[in-house]
Amino acid sequence: MAQHRGQHRASHRGDRRARDARAAAPVAPVAGGRRRAETPPSLLARASSSVVTGARGAVPSLSALATSVGAAAGPRWRHRLTVLPSALGVVALVAAGTGAVAAGEEVPGRQAVTAAAQARAISAGTDAQGVVRSTQVDEREAAISRDSERQALQDAAEVRLQRAAEEQAAERNAELKQLGRAAEARAGEIAEKAENAWVLPTTGYRLTARFGMAGGLWSSDHTGLDFAAPAGTPIVAVATGTIKETGYAGAYGNRTIMTLADGTEVYYCHQTTIGVSPGDKVIAGQQIGTVGSTGNSTGPHLHLEVRPGGGDPVDPYQALTFHGLKP
Repeated sequence: MAQHRGQHRASHRGDRRARDARAAAPVAPVAGGRRRAETPPSLLARASSSVVTGARGAVPSLSALATSVGAAAGPRWRHRLTVLPSALGVVALVAAGTGAVAAGEEVPGRQAVTAAAQARAISAGTDAQGVVRSTQVDEREAAISRDSERQALQDAAEVRLQRAAEEQAAERNAELKQLGRAAEARAGEIAEKAENAWVLPTTGYRLTARFGMAGGLWSSDHTGLDFAAPAGTPIVAVATGTIKETGYAGAYGNRTIMTLADGTEVYYCHQTTIGVSPGDKVIAGQQIGTVGSTGNSTGPHLHLEVRPGGGDPVDPYQALTFHGLKP
């Protein structure tokens, strides 16, 4: 009894499932006004579409696809689905080929994109290297420019220093030349003054008879100036000149005549000794003899006469005073 109830329920469930499947299957119109349910080929089309779509992604397994189609077809069409795996295999192969072709078509584009990216990277790297090199070149040129400017400034400074040194040297040379000329001029003046300078004829003297005095000691007025001094006192030339004559000359005693540069003649008379000879060049202050008392004399003394141009005598006192001396 229990077994019979179970079979009845199972049969009842099977009939209900069959009715549900038939109700779910679409009905297509046929000739003669009768309709029939959609056959699995339409399901195969959907499966093929799924397989083709999956070729671009992941392809589902054929057994799983058959199971899903069988479940959708119902028991009426299950006995006809034995050929479904083969058909699905063909569809899968077609989809795989289509995907391969599509993938093959996409590869060149990807390679082109990759090559373009590589080219851009290489170009960017080349540009970066060019920028770095350009920067380095600019830095080197800037360093060279700074060095050149520094060297130019140093050269200009050296040139200025050299010019300043040359100018100072020129000024110094000009000053030295000027000093030299001044020294030469001074030396000439000194030499001229020395040549024309007069000195007193002796030392340790006293004046005893002046120019123009008259008396029984002279045949006429006195023609000179007498310097009384001890015998042997040195007599020197009153100026620079040349010895014209020496020797004994009557009333003058031992006499020396000297001619100066301007032609003036100077007489040194009554000497004890004569120390020069005619033609000697003497300078002012040079010894030419000694005080004596030779000739017309009353005691040791020097009789000094001055005759401008070798003519008449003039007062020796005034001649000495004229040349800055005070007898």
